[in-house]
Amino acid sequence: MPAQFCSQCGTRLITGPLHGRDREHCPACGFVVYHNPAPVGLAVVERDGQLVLIRRTIPPLQGYWAPPAGHVELGESAPEATIREVREETGLDIALEGLVGVYSQADVGVVIVAYRGRAVGGEPAAGEDAGEIALFKPGELPAQPFPADGTPTDRWLYGVIESVTAPWREAPTP
Repeated sequence: MPAQFCSQCGTRLITGPLHGRDREHCPACGFVVYHNPAPVGLAVVERDGQLVLIRRTIPPLQGYWAPPAGHVELGESAPEATIREVREETGLDIALEGLVGVYSQADVGVVIVAYRGRAVGGEPAAGEDAGEIALFKPGELPAQPFPADGTPTDRWLYGVIESVTAPWREAPTP
């Protein structure tokens, strides 16, 4: 729900053209309410030649297998948040090995920064946001249906997961 009053001076906000689009702003002090997507760090983690996935216990895509991910909090960088989230959701300590990609969509309230990672310690254990944890060999990832009846965020995140796990979908050639 949009804010009704200015957080700076308490005046009722108005919505109108500002900087090329309709935005909530304060007619008294000029404060502008920007609705920005939240950054999320995601890690495609390899452990002993297998891909680490968690079964999500919360939306979006509740019940689906996905790489560990979570919001970047104030006071940490995207890489630091990704490492923290992996530890919280999987029990594993990881080293990040590069950027997979940055994913965004206009009608979704997050921007995902996806990294490749390698487990360097810890033992696999499902955390609070993970109903289960499993390691999958290349070519053995679980089949998951497209969430046709899901939210726009569900459908978008499904595509992101398919993209970042694509290299793991085929068995290696001998």
